[in-house]
Amino acid sequence: MGEFFKLLITTWWGITLICLVAVTVWVLLSALFYRVFFKRFYDIVLSGLAIFLLSPVLLILIVLGAIKMKGNPFFTQLRPGKKGKIFRLIKFRTMTCEKDENGNLLPDEKRLTKYGKILRSTSLDELPELFNIFIGNMSIVGPRPLLVEYLPRYNDEQKRRHDTRPGLTGYAQVNGRNAISWEERFKLDVYYVDHISLFGDIAIILKTVLSVIKREGISSETSATMEVFMGETENKEE
Repeated sequence: MGEFFKLLITTWWGITLICLVAVTVWVLLSALFYRVFFKRFYDIVLSGLAIFLLSPVLLILIVLGAIKMKGNPFFTQLRPGKKGKIFRLIKFRTMTCEKDENGNLLPDEKRLTKYGKILRSTSLDELPELFNIFIGNMSIVGPRPLLVEYLPRYNDEQKRRHDTRPGLTGYAQVNGRNAISWEERFKLDVYYVDHISLFGDIAIILKTVLSVIKREGISSETSATMEVFMGETENKEE
């Protein structure tokens, strides 16, 4: 037995076998305890690594955004997170702050700039959310954080989308993004909450990369971004 262990640590096949066993055990533990521990663990590690590696890109977009937007390149807004806890979301600004004669913001399609369209189509506007992930407001994968004003408009089933941290990408994003209806989106969000898994999240991340490359579902059929969610009652009346 002693000779066998000696061979394990001194031969290439032995070291390879040890590495394979270690990786297998790690993956099994990650899969078994993903929801309770490893999901957040990977969020911290991967977002921290991404911030470090993408720091040159972030700096370039900050400078470019300040020029294109003639000021602050960031868009921040209060959004509901896990259990409805409010946090401040940060993104790169894609729209101007132009208002009409009454002081109201112009429609999204009129405020969305060419530069902003490029950011949205490539999802580069979402990069600052890596900081939201790192500090624990968000997760890499989860239901997208929507507006605070939507909270009282959800029915009991739709509210369940807040049983997990909101995500940079999510199950609804790889199944239509902004091109699907609110009802379909919320069904997908709740489905995700009930089926969180390591391999499911990996699949969503890979599909997200493909969606970004193909630039799918960036806008809804009737809006430059996504229509306002008015709630179940209002939708039925329409």
